[in-house]
Amino acid sequence: MAITQFIPTVWSETLYRQLDKEYIAVKNCSREFEGDIKNMGDTVKIIGLNPINVFDYTKNTDMSAPGELSDNVRMLTVNRAKAFNFVIDDIEAAQTSPVIMKEAMRVAASALSNEADKYIYSLYETVPTENVIKSDSLTSDGVLDLLLNAQQKLLEKNVPGNEEIVLEVPPCVAAKIIKAKIMNGTSNEEELDKGCIGKFLGFRIYVSNNIVNAQNYHKCFARTKRAIAFAEQINEVEAYRPEKRFADAVKGLHLYGAKVVYPDEILVLDISVGDEAGA
Repeated sequence: MAITQFIPTVWSETLYRQLDKEYIAVKNCSREFEGDIKNMGDTVKIIGLNPINVFDYTKNTDMSAPGELSDNVRMLTVNRAKAFNFVIDDIEAAQTSPVIMKEAMRVAASALSNEADKYIYSLYETVPTENVIKSDSLTSDGVLDLLLNAQQKLLEKNVPGNEEIVLEVPPCVAAKIIKAKIMNGTSNEEELDKGCIGKFLGFRIYVSNNIVNAQNYHKCFARTKRAIAFAEQINEVEAYRPEKRFADAVKGLHLYGAKVVYPDEILVLDISVGDEAGA
């Protein structure tokens, strides 16, 4: 039996690469704080600097003592653990025909990424209430005003105008935006990545079925890519022989956590969708 030839590091890397292809919500998070995650409950320390004071300079005049750089620390806890466990009739066949194993990893990655994206969108509950914009019965006619309102609110929070802002919406809201784009004559010629339908009013727009719908309101996000931090680890991928099957199996463990770390750089657009006039 060639189960001993299974190479966990190879298939862990395959799973990582496939996860990155499948993500939508996670793709729009900061990943720079991942560190060395090993176990459920591990924490990642996120350090940010407080503002630096700027003062008037007078030539030939001594400056006052330099201000000390102070930092603020946020802790991201790895509090989510998802596992997969599937049977392959012959692990040796999977090793000699990598297509089988790659497809299995693709399916596993799709399921894992779906759960991670759902978790990211559930963080709407941690966004400050002053950063929630409510829109009742949105139609394509109201898209422009809604997005201009969101844009203004982010600018008032000192989000730099050159910072890329992503807007994440469900398909029903995307349909209103697409119709508004046609009405406003906006075109997109750039290459788009998974889930992205293009740009509108400075927002890079992504569509996801994982946006939370609570009491007929879609909890859409408008955010910078550093507003939410995400950390993950494929903790284990291993092959084993199920006791009651003449087959081999592969199981893996995905650990992750996420946190809103720049609350001024994320809005929740609380949207209910209305019928179009004449529909």
